[in-house]
Amino acid sequence: MSGGGNLVALDLDRRGGGPLYRQLYAGLRDMILDGRLPSGSRLPANRVLAQDLALSRNTVATALQQLLAEGYVETRRGDGTYVAPELPDAGPERRRPVRPLRLGQDAAQQREDVARHYGLSRRGRDLAAIGRPAANNGAAFAPGPDIAAFPFDIWARLLTRYWRRPGRELAVSHDAGGYPPLKAAIAAYLGAMRGVRCEPGQIIVVSGAQQGINLASQVLLDHGDQAMVEEPGYGGIRGALIAAGLRIALTPVDGEGLDIAAGEARAPLARMVCVAPSHQHPLGVVMSLRRRLALIEWARRRQAWILEDDYDSEYRYAGRPLAALQGLDPTGRVIYVGSFSKVLFPSLRLGYLVVPPDLVDAFIAARRVLDEHTAMLAQPVLANFIDGGHFAAHVRRMRRLYAARQAALLEMARRELSGLLEMDADEAGMHLIARPGAKFPGAMDDGRLTDLAAAAGIVVSPLSRSYAGKPSRQGLMLGYAAHDEAAIARAGQGLAAVIAAYP
Repeated sequence: MSGGGNLVALDLDRRGGGPLYRQLYAGLRDMILDGRLPSGSRLPANRVLAQDLALSRNTVATALQQLLAEGYVETRRGDGTYVAPELPDAGPERRRPVRPLRLGQDAAQQREDVARHYGLSRRGRDLAAIGRPAANNGAAFAPGPDIAAFPFDIWARLLTRYWRRPGRELAVSHDAGGYPPLKAAIAAYLGAMRGVRCEPGQIIVVSGAQQGINLASQVLLDHGDQAMVEEPGYGGIRGALIAAGLRIALTPVDGEGLDIAAGEARAPLARMVCVAPSHQHPLGVVMSLRRRLALIEWARRRQAWILEDDYDSEYRYAGRPLAALQGLDPTGRVIYVGSFSKVLFPSLRLGYLVVPPDLVDAFIAARRVLDEHTAMLAQPVLANFIDGGHFAAHVRRMRRLYAARQAALLEMARRELSGLLEMDADEAGMHLIARPGAKFPGAMDDGRLTDLAAAAGIVVSPLSRSYAGKPSRQGLMLGYAAHDEAAIARAGQGLAAVIAAYP
């Protein structure tokens, strides 16, 4: 590994800062000690380094000879100069880089140590404290869609069509609201499938749902205002709100969804609520009509805002997808947030907002200030993918496939995990929650169980990490959408063995 790209930034004082060879020696030594040039990395050839830094080759050679004499580098015959694998004990105290945070029992303490050492802001501490989902290495039961089932051949043809010779409107477009044909396609789809009442001009294309939530928070609320979030809920939403400078009010979720009456009692001054009424994450609860109407009435009475997160409504296995909350709202207090990441593929990073007509100009103006516009690369491709019927066809295929895989997960649980874990069928979504059963050995610590499963090559997510406050229940989130029946069966057998050995 060559460190050449880092060396051009060496700060050399050519007007009285001492001999240049000595400055180069000190700069390279410091980069080695603080890890910017790690052990084993290859330094550029003397000729290249001299050219990049505008030095004579003699100056470079003298500096490297000093580093070689002190044991910071070593030469390999015919292969150049490398940072020594073992650095000398003598000399200046070595500045050790901060270790990357690891998921596990000591992760929270590591984050607190880093925050204390570097003096992070309160906002920085809150963002760092939000639990992250388990790493998705492709093993069951990692969450997410089945990428192998996506029609990348169709996507590649559309991508080639638009970008082999892109028109000027694509190459230089600065439309902060998004590519107009894509906005029209999204509006037509939402009206037909989700009951959303909107025109294309109300659509604002963003780089994922979290960016959309952050944008809406900054446009509609002031720094320090309070926003209600579901408890338990999705950490990414909390992060987007905290990044916008808002205070979080945890609001309980029961069998009817978010309890707005309880939320108002806890946070009477809240000016926003973030809610996933069609399929709450992680519990999968569908908000009752009674609660939906109460939520809309709260927003009208308080002149507050509702951010409706509709993250996976396409994957409903019983009947048509439920109508969006936005379609029930006569007052224009609902901001609808959607995303294509879970429906198509995660790295697409395209989402959208539906905002009331009177707010469009304000949102567009704020968008131009914050990041101007979403990258144009995928927008025309997605527009054609929707208009050409490929999106609807893909959703239909995946709906059948994921319904079958949920059934396979439930059958595996009945066969391998009976009495150990309990889980119920869900009419929607891409994961199920497994609760401790009557035969589970002792009290479940879902974080500890997650670590033990990971050591056995099984990916699960602890339900407790979806809580921002003290968890009221323990369980495991088991993703099934991305895994075939054989993988689900193997992972189920492995999970049963992990639980059998659970301390």
